[in-house]
Amino acid sequence: MKITAAITGVGAYVPDYVLTNAELEKLVDTTDEWILSRTGIKERRILKGEDQGASVMGIKAVQQLLDKTGTNPEDIDLVICATTTPDVLFPATANIISNGVGITKAFSYDVNAACSSFLFSLATGAQFIQAGTYKKVIVVGADKMSSIVDYTDRSNCILFGDGAAAVLLEPNTEGYGMLDHVLRTDGSGEAYLHQKAGGSRRPPSHATVDNKEHYIYQEGATVFKFAVKSMADVAAQVMERNHLSNDDVAWLVPHQANKRIIDATANRMGVGPEKVMLNIHRYGNTTNATIPLCLADYESQLNRGDNLVLAAFGGGFTWGAIYLKWAYDSKAVS
Repeated sequence: MKITAAITGVGAYVPDYVLTNAELEKLVDTTDEWILSRTGIKERRILKGEDQGASVMGIKAVQQLLDKTGTNPEDIDLVICATTTPDVLFPATANIISNGVGITKAFSYDVNAACSSFLFSLATGAQFIQAGTYKKVIVVGADKMSSIVDYTDRSNCILFGDGAAAVLLEPNTEGYGMLDHVLRTDGSGEAYLHQKAGGSRRPPSHATVDNKEHYIYQEGATVFKFAVKSMADVAAQVMERNHLSNDDVAWLVPHQANKRIIDATANRMGVGPEKVMLNIHRYGNTTNATIPLCLADYESQLNRGDNLVLAAFGGGFTWGAIYLKWAYDSKAVS
């Protein structure tokens, strides 16, 4: 029988510290009304403390996932960490997370495709399941965006927050799980959304630090236009080639970058707001944690057989959509 990769559990973690719009009003020239009307964000979570990287949140999310699903860490075959803010260039943040939760018999690695990394990682992990190579794969999205945000730049500091969430993929032969995906890249988008320094092309130096080249840089208007079109296009494409009408889709699970981008994608799909997972108002843009955080927040509302369309857009440019059929009844999940 055909094997598909089904999500069989979700775990999540967000830091305790809440950065509100009111607090940002004291840092930069902005207002709560302006932020809310332009982005849909009311607050975001920030990871505080020394030596606290993305892995700290990833470990907590994966541990919750293991606990909820009753999974032995030694039974995990593969861990993929989707992150744009790794703890260090090496080792992989996935390795650090695996070590932190006692996963000792798996191999692990990171995927960095900006905000699309979680979707790319999910599609990659699914291939190992579908091929029959592995039985249990964890995909975790973890980002500490506060580490690369300039809190004097009012165009960027209002957008991002920190968080992590993870899913467990297992084989399914009943037609549930990941059924299709459309993934895309356009490298010419680098000019409009990138981090100028910190890699091999421009290693850290006094000059790069003084020039604030280790923070997020983006040309907002260009990114917005491209994101609206790209996310909507792939979401519509995955629906069309799987003969899904808007009535067939139980949930759109969009990357939480901007409320207006989310609305445009939903409108293109013909999906009403009651079918759109939304938590950007609580967390802001947590990059690779946004989609799995949505799954965690809405888990109790998901039913076995629900059709979900996941869609994301990221810097560089990267974007994609995944069609999956939910594999378990989550109503009893708290």
